[in-house]
Amino acid sequence: MSDHPDSDHDDQARQGSNLKTRIRADLTGAMKAKDATRTGTLRMVLAAIQTEEVAGKQARELGDDDVLKVLTKEAKKRAEAAAVFAENGRDELAAKERAEGEIIAGYLPAQLDDDELGRLVDKAVAEVAEHLGEQPGMRQMGQIMKAASALVSGRADGSRVSAAVKARLG
Repeated sequence: MSDHPDSDHDDQARQGSNLKTRIRADLTGAMKAKDATRTGTLRMVLAAIQTEEVAGKQARELGDDDVLKVLTKEAKKRAEAAAVFAENGRDELAAKERAEGEIIAGYLPAQLDDDELGRLVDKAVAEVAEHLGEQPGMRQMGQIMKAASALVSGRADGSRVSAAVKARLG
């Protein structure tokens, strides 16, 4: 490790691109294998990552955490689109969206089951209770959601976390 002030930032930038590098390598493999669905999906994902990198006032290299947020958003879009297509009898389009969602899900961390999520929410409630000096209620839901979201770190949808927090407080 050098004494250069930007060395930590440089390390983070190099480490941060691991997931994006993996996606690019997988895209190359999919193109060579002539896997049209996988190729198209990975191209869309890389475009979404690039769009996020240039959003805002200054372009930046996304770290793995930010890439995971983009992937989560893209997976959610596919799930919502598949549901809408299925409701409207467009099964072939729904199947395409689900297939793309499954490809994206392969890059996301394993999702928590309800028991694991409940344990993490209990831990978040305990942390907030310790900080407050009393058992939190619905008024502290924001604090609990912040603590729980940090513990969950992308392994459960925000609506599932919110429902679990409400169940613990209600």
